[in-house]
Amino acid sequence: MLALKKIEKEILTLPEKDYSNLRIWFYSQDSKKWDNEIKQDSESGKLDFLINEALIEKSQDKLKNL
Repeated sequence: MLALKKIEKEILTLPEKDYSNLRIWFYSQDSKKWDNEIKQDSESGKLDFLINEALIEKSQDKLKNL
């Protein structure tokens, strides 16, 4: 926990450009993590219920064209 507090303190002292770059890097890391979670959930079948719901909606002509 001490390391985290030190990192937080250092972040607060960053120049604006470095802080901005850090935010971009964090966003990129979050996106990669999210993509990997979605991929794993899809491959494991966790998201199959979404396909089934869509197929039911389609069979009932409840889908809208985008």
